[in-house]
Amino acid sequence: METEIGNLDQPTVLIISDDPEFSGAITGRWQSERSTPAFTLMKGDLCQGMDPDTFAVAIVGAVRAGGLAAALRALEPAGQPVLLVSEDSRTARDVREAHPRIMVLRQHEGWLDSLVLIVTESLRRSEMMDRLKRAERAGAHLQHQATLGTYMLEMRHSLNNALTSVLGNSELLLLDPGQLSAAARSQIETIRNMSLRMHEV
Repeated sequence: METEIGNLDQPTVLIISDDPEFSGAITGRWQSERSTPAFTLMKGDLCQGMDPDTFAVAIVGAVRAGGLAAALRALEPAGQPVLLVSEDSRTARDVREAHPRIMVLRQHEGWLDSLVLIVTESLRRSEMMDRLKRAERAGAHLQHQATLGTYMLEMRHSLNNALTSVLGNSELLLLDPGQLSAAARSQIETIRNMSLRMHEV
């Protein structure tokens, strides 16, 4: 079962647990914080094919035996921060060895405070990385625009030289109307007028 608590403007924390009390303890503890993320609650057997864009940080805890490894494997390709809350020191050690990118928090006295601190810092880091990516994209776009502008400035000189030649020759031809037929004169006037328009552009 999957439920969502919060709104779309907040970062989303995914909580994967088969124990509703675990999820309730986390969401309840967060109510005392100044800034509360949105929460998506999910059971351990439902997290296959996870879309990484739907959450910023994942918290895994109190998942049935056998479901933990599958849940962690499903989350790992997403590349988002994952925090495992474990009561068992052996499970914590095994997860650290098998999944070095996953943070492990032992469930001891005060673990909720530690969890809030870690996840809050992870959310800040995630937000900074998003800003950095947006700034890099904007910088690449500006670089492209600058390159295009430089090219246009360089080409303007060459284009103006060619237009000056076309305009000058068409004006010279039009100065002696007796040498041209009416059709040729009309065509040369069109060449001159279009050249003037291109020069204005």
